[in-house]
Amino acid sequence: MIPQVSRYSYIFPNPREASKEGLVAWGGDLNPNRILSAYRQGIFPWYNENDPILWWSPDPRLVLFFDDLKISKSLNRNLKKYEVRFDTNFEEVIKKCRDIRLLKDENTWILEEVIEQYIEIHEMGFAMSVETYHEGELIGGLYGILMGGVFCGESMFSLKSDASKVALVKLADKLQSEGYDFIDCQVPSEHLKSMGAREIGRDEFLELLEKALIK
Repeated sequence: MIPQVSRYSYIFPNPREASKEGLVAWGGDLNPNRILSAYRQGIFPWYNENDPILWWSPDPRLVLFFDDLKISKSLNRNLKKYEVRFDTNFEEVIKKCRDIRLLKDENTWILEEVIEQYIEIHEMGFAMSVETYHEGELIGGLYGILMGGVFCGESMFSLKSDASKVALVKLADKLQSEGYDFIDCQVPSEHLKSMGAREIGRDEFLELLEKALIK
C-alpha cells in the first residue's frame, strides 16, 4: 500500500521503498517547503488534475552529466542564431510549458496550483528559468529547481527548431562553470537521451544527490 503524506510534516517515506513504478507517496499539499524537502530526498510531485498529489522517485532516473552533452551540427548552428537569457521571464516559461502540452491535447501536470507554487519557489531563489529568444520573441525555454550542486529539470518547450535544446546547452555551460555536478532530468526521455542524458539506478542517483547537496 502506498503511504499517505501528512499535511503536518515534510517527512517522506524512503524513496528506495517506492513502488515498481516509482511512486513514493500520495497526499499532502504543495507548500513550497514541502516541495523543496521532496527534491532534497530525490522525490518530485507529478500528477494530473483528477488525481491526488502524487510523489515520485523513478528507477531508473535520467541524468545529464555535463561532459556527456552531445551537440549536433544543426544545434550548433542554432546556438549561434538564438539568444539565451536566464531568469528574466519565469512565469511565461512555465505557462508556455503548460500551454504547448494542452495544444497537443496532452495531459499536463502543470496545473494552476503548480504554477503558483513554483513561481513562489522561484521568488524564494530555488527555481530558475532559461529563455531562448529569436528576434526578440520568446521561442523556447525550460525551468527547474536549483539546490546544492544539482539542477532538477521540470519541463521545457520549443516553438522553433532546437529552441529548447539551445536553452539546455546554455544551462549546462552555466552550471558547469559554476561548479554544479549534474542535471536531474527525472523521467527517461528519448529527446534528452539524444543529447547525452543517460539512465542510472535510483540508488546511485540518491547517492549522487546526497553528495551534491553538501555544496
